[in-house]
Amino acid sequence: QVQLVESGGGLVQAGGSLKLSCDVLSISPVRTMAWYRQPPGKQRAMVASITKDDRTGDRTSYLDSVKGRFTISRDNAKNTVHLQMNNLELEDTAVYYCSADVWIQRYWGRGTQVTVSP
Repeated sequence: QVQLVESGGGLVQAGGSLKLSCDVLSISPVRTMAWYRQPPGKQRAMVASITKDDRTGDRTSYLDSVKGRFTISRDNAKNTVHLQMNNLELEDTAVYYCSADVWIQRYWGRGTQVTVSP
């Protein structure tokens, strides 16, 4: 069984920073970890992902609107993934979900609210 526990959400003013963390409890290898977000009334979309590659190092991917502001990182020894969010904008307000791909199954956390105020 795989469990994901997120932390770090909250209320921040525009221009501020937050760091989200997700502990992935899994006895099987986790290849890809990612953060998704779902703004009010909109669909869930991927914000950033990081894939473990033993040959070339971890590979990352970002939503265009967060490039240069958000940084995803992982601690492979601890199966933890982080999302450092800087220069937050009102449009970043959403519920943020952590995901982890174990073999062919994708698992989800329960989500953490991020609210950016003017």
